[in-house]
Amino acid sequence: MRGRRLFIGMRIALAILTLAFVMSTWAATQGKVLYNFNLTDGAYPNGGVIFDAAGNLYGTTYGGGTYRCGTVFELTPAADGSWTEKVLHNFNCDDGAYPVGGLILDAAGNLYGTTAGGGLYGCGTAGGCGTVFELIHGARAAGGWTEKVLHKFSGPDGGIPLAGLIFDAAGNLYGTTAMGGNYCTYPGCGTVFQLMALAGGRWKDNVLHSFNYTDGAHTYAGVTLDAAGNLYGTTGWAGRYDCGTIFELTRIPGRGWSETALQSLVGADGCDPFAGLIVDTAGNLYGTTTRGGTGYYCSFWCGTVFQLTPSAGGGWTETVLYNFNGPDGDFPAAGVVFDAVGNLYGTTEAGGELSTCNGSGCGTVFKLMPAAGGGWAETVLHDFNGNDGAYPLAGLILDAVGNLYGTTQQGGTGTSCTPGCGTVFEITP
Repeated sequence: MRGRRLFIGMRIALAILTLAFVMSTWAATQGKVLYNFNLTDGAYPNGGVIFDAAGNLYGTTYGGGTYRCGTVFELTPAADGSWTEKVLHNFNCDDGAYPVGGLILDAAGNLYGTTAGGGLYGCGTAGGCGTVFELIHGARAAGGWTEKVLHKFSGPDGGIPLAGLIFDAAGNLYGTTAMGGNYCTYPGCGTVFQLMALAGGRWKDNVLHSFNYTDGAHTYAGVTLDAAGNLYGTTGWAGRYDCGTIFELTRIPGRGWSETALQSLVGADGCDPFAGLIVDTAGNLYGTTTRGGTGYYCSFWCGTVFQLTPSAGGGWTETVLYNFNGPDGDFPAAGVVFDAVGNLYGTTEAGGELSTCNGSGCGTVFKLMPAAGGGWAETVLHDFNGNDGAYPLAGLILDAVGNLYGTTQQGGTGTSCTPGCGTVFEITP
């Protein structure tokens, strides 16, 4: 299972080659499967879901669909509590293939995302280096969505984007690629890029930074903007101790962007961050590492949740908020989210009830609550068992009343995949 848990790193090669008990206010939780994928309507959702203003959910599936190159889907709630799925777009591999990251919405209701393959030929494969796409929202009554490819990566400008995108206030898009750029042995260590919105619906691609191994390599996650317009993110490999880095990109007027490695991770404080970061109002950064820490159950430990705090005189201090141990979660591949009172929520790809999923657990949903005397207390809100999903790889979102929503990459009752094509789930307090 450890090899299975390193799936994201393996997915780069795959893309290149082809393809409770609850504490505090949660007296009890209920897990509910909102949808089971069944290959023809999508399979293996690796990214999370987002809400629109009407309460509909949107997401992507890595595979499945008409051409088996992945889909964009919508889930619409009904009055009786059920949800109806609709495939908004089937990727045909030429216009993009294998979307791994999630989606974002603009003010007009259009969707934006990335595909890890497709587009131009290159990056060592006929599958292409990946794309940035937009799904333009037509009249809902007509059910029309039109896909527009905004950018096709070619290698030097990046390749294999595995994460979603963010907007700045001017409407520019920012993201990362796991490969490509100007440094490291072919096919490159990855990039941070900007797509600048131009007149007439055109977009200009700018490479803001190419990683060089010393400052990190292979950005699996997207970037986060702070209030001052700085970008923050993680690299999954390399750095001083070969455990990945946490970086900042600062805009220098007239001179582009300057990159700083804020932290080179080392095993005891976490290793191999596959997820992005979130920023609180004080400017602290929060994230996860898939391995490392001091948890004793797993090979090379089970991963961590960490905080990075800026110092008054410059520099940053890392604090490990929690070390996973296996039964309480293992291999957190996704980031964390805050609720309104400062609790953190996330998923682990494996761990939990270890009798499931070949003895390594099918993954968990967890909560971290700050303790009065310092530190953080972890609670497992849900253990996946395969039938209700397995291997949650994406993060969570909360609705207005505190329900949690996410996806599992496998599991569920879809019969066209083994072991299941994945699910969309809700955890209700």
